[in-house]
Amino acid sequence: MDEFYNADDPASIHRFNAMLSEYYLNNQRPMPWREYITPYRVVVSEIMLQQTQVSRVIDKFPRFIQTFPDFHALSCTSLEDVMRAWQGLGYNRRAKYLREISGVIVEQWNGIVPDDPDILKTFPGIGAATAGSITAFAYNRPIVFIETNIRRVFIHHFFRDRVGVPDKEIIPVVSRALNGHTPREWYYSLMDYGTFLAGRVVNPNRRSRHYVVQSPFPGSDREMRGQIIKYLLEHGPIRYQYLIEKIGDQESRTRTILSQMITEGLIIQDHTIIRFP
Repeated sequence: MDEFYNADDPASIHRFNAMLSEYYLNNQRPMPWREYITPYRVVVSEIMLQQTQVSRVIDKFPRFIQTFPDFHALSCTSLEDVMRAWQGLGYNRRAKYLREISGVIVEQWNGIVPDDPDILKTFPGIGAATAGSITAFAYNRPIVFIETNIRRVFIHHFFRDRVGVPDKEIIPVVSRALNGHTPREWYYSLMDYGTFLAGRVVNPNRRSRHYVVQSPFPGSDREMRGQIIKYLLEHGPIRYQYLIEKIGDQESRTRTILSQMITEGLIIQDHTIIRFP
C-alpha cells in the first residue's frame, strides 16, 4: 500500500498492476451493475455514481432498474416519476439528465449507446470522466479517463512527494498502466482499491490541483433544492408564495433557488403555481 512506483519504468508499472490484480482477486466488491452488464445498466449506474457514495447507489439501483428497465421506458415517463424513483440520491439534476440521455439514445441512436466517448460527452450531464467510464464498462474498451478513486491511487503511488498535481500529468501515467486486454476489470480493481486506500491514508486527492472542499450539506442550497423537490413530490403543484413560506426562512434566497431550478427545467412556474414539467 505504501510502495512508490516509477511511471517511466515498465517493470515498476508491471509491479503496480500486479498489486492491483492481487488486491482485486481477494477484495472485489459485489455490485449489481457489475453482475449483469448492459450499456443501459452501465449508463444508469455511472450517472447515479456521480458525487454519490456507492452504498447509496447499491440500495437505489435495483429498484430504479425494475421501475425503468430500459432507455425507452425511462425516456417515455414523466420527469416527476423519474424524480420520485431518484429520491435519496441527491443532485436531482442528474435524474433529469438521465431521462434526457435516454431520449437522445432512443431518438437519435436507435436505442444503442455510442461506444465513442467524444460522442457521449455531447449528451446532457456527461463529462469526460463519465463518458470514459461508460465506454470502458459497457464495451470493455481501453479508454483513458480519471475520476476520484483513480486520481487518489495514482497520486499516492506515483506522485508521493508532489502537491498541486494536475490531471494532465496523471492521465499519461494512467495510459501507460492501463491493461488494454481487460480494461473493464482493470478499472474495477483500480476503483475498489481507491476506496480501500481512502480509509487507510490521508486523502491523496488533497494534493491534486483540482481538489475542492465540498461545503457542508446542512443549510446549503443543495439541501433546499432537495426540499423543494420532495415537497412537490409529496403535495403536487403548489402556489409559488406558499412554497416559499414552507421551504425557507430566507425569502430572497428561496426565490433565487426556485429561479435557478426553473431555468434548469427541473420545475416550471405556471402563473402562480410551481409544478413539475
